[in-house]
Amino acid sequence: MQTQAQDFRQRRQRLAQLYPPPVLIRSGGPARRNPPQAYPFRASSHFLYFAGWNHPHLTVLLTEGRATLFYDQPGVEESIWDGPGPDLDELRAAYGFDEIRPGSEIPDRQVLDPQAPDDLLEAVIQLRLRHDAAARSQLEQAVDMTVRAHFQAMRATRPERREFQILATLLVSVTQEGGSTSFSPIVSRRGEILHNPLYDGTLQRGDLLLVDFGAENREGWAGDLTRTFPVRTTFKPRQAEIYEVVLNAQKAALRECRPGREYREVHRAACLAMTEGLVQLGLLRGDPAELVERGAHALFFPHGIGHLLGLDVHDMEDLGDRAGYAPGRSRSTQFGLQSLRLDRPLEADMAVTVEPGFYWIPQLLENPERLAPFRDCLDLQTIEAYREVRGIRIEDNVLLQEEGARNLSAALPKELQEIEIVVNS
Repeated sequence: MQTQAQDFRQRRQRLAQLYPPPVLIRSGGPARRNPPQAYPFRASSHFLYFAGWNHPHLTVLLTEGRATLFYDQPGVEESIWDGPGPDLDELRAAYGFDEIRPGSEIPDRQVLDPQAPDDLLEAVIQLRLRHDAAARSQLEQAVDMTVRAHFQAMRATRPERREFQILATLLVSVTQEGGSTSFSPIVSRRGEILHNPLYDGTLQRGDLLLVDFGAENREGWAGDLTRTFPVRTTFKPRQAEIYEVVLNAQKAALRECRPGREYREVHRAACLAMTEGLVQLGLLRGDPAELVERGAHALFFPHGIGHLLGLDVHDMEDLGDRAGYAPGRSRSTQFGLQSLRLDRPLEADMAVTVEPGFYWIPQLLENPERLAPFRDCLDLQTIEAYREVRGIRIEDNVLLQEEGARNLSAALPKELQEIEIVVNS
């Protein structure tokens, strides 16, 4: 469903109620490789939220809920290369602009950017934290596109194929639906590299392939899902053991996702379940709750459980921690917990990701300085036996509702046997 003009008007009116002074919002301009060649353009998320039109070099003035678009129709030379501009009446109807004026008439007013006044930024955050009906529909569409792309990647994975070929499958899937990627994808047999930017590996039977990929739909809304699966075979025994540990940790975190719960507790639930599993397998020794308090689990799970999701895949992180952290809160200095991107109470209509992982990272598990505080609770011989696992991550996208939470990505399999069926079909 396309966002309607009335939805944009309502957002602008709600912003005016929270922050009455006039505000300018700019779409931005394309980055360029050289003067005639620009990278693909995507307007700023704040502009898309309040104005909708994904076009460069635009400015909108919001005054008491009214929207004036400042836009210059292309001249003859521009039209030769880029085509004629849009019909202005159609623009007004599509996005609910009250007036369209030349760019030369842009007034000097407060601009919405990360340096804007606190009360303006807080107003924008309050609006974008809780998704309206139009936004929820867009999120569902983006997540559905992401699910379909992951299915295609699972089925395309074969021994001797290259990682970039699986990436190509993902990209074809979303571009065939008019979308693009919501972030730089991760497609890697080296899952221990958390944000591996390379796609040059060759897949071998028995490898685990980690695919962290999200679609961005035509209106700019993001999905963000991760699945880890064996290459055209079943999980090896130790891979399966760790996979179940990660899956149980994710399920524990998902059970905590409901309005009123602190997202930090969602993270802690995953850490505790992960640690319980690692103690049962013998990688760690001791009381799981005490080990989590000490941060021992972060040797294997060094990142936060997830983040806000919306028009940005890490929604509103252009504002730093202001959106992710409730007023008065700041990041912990403890390793692992310091990477938590979201620390505020969950509320109905918020969207978040839930993504625990296990990683055999040499820079941690072969580092005497990192291991020193935990020598008493580590079984290094058992840990070494699980080196072959490399990395396993499982991520879903969740929409908070009054009665609990809805997993928007529930259609994408994650149970061990279901995964094996899909990748071998």
